[in-house]
Amino acid sequence: MKASLAFLLSLTGMLAVQPAYADESAFLSSLKGTWKGKGTVITRIGAPAINVDCTLNSNAQRSALQMAGTCRGLLVVKRAIAANLTASGASYSGSYTGPSGRPSALSGNRRGNAINLTVRWNRDINGDRVAAMTIEKVGANGLRLRTTDKDGKTGKTVVTSDIRLVR
Repeated sequence: MKASLAFLLSLTGMLAVQPAYADESAFLSSLKGTWKGKGTVITRIGAPAINVDCTLNSNAQRSALQMAGTCRGLLVVKRAIAANLTASGASYSGSYTGPSGRPSALSGNRRGNAINLTVRWNRDINGDRVAAMTIEKVGANGLRLRTTDKDGKTGKTVVTSDIRLVR
């Protein structure tokens, strides 16, 4: 009897320490809507920043987020952007299609109001194939999209896009 009780107590202890995965549906739902805003983008490290106006539509399901829109810069340049993410527990994965039209892989996790992602480009960008992207909810009606990359010459992290949107 003592052995059975000890076994049950140890089993209860093991179950108690298993990680609990949060339901991401409430957070993802808060990102739904049509977003408009401005920001800056650099096409390659060392090039001057381009001011852009962007419109983005996002749709969310229980564990998925789809974002698609356009950014316009220099009065005549218009580029489509899109991201599709799926949440699995605390992790996110998916794809990003930027101005080149080529999809790249995304993976990361959410911390607070920000989804922090590693971008794995499908070709060399700024001397490598890896960058970082953050999709951050700012207040009730704000959204910030930011990408950073490492400068291959200096080793410093450089902001390659910073777009602030409102609903």
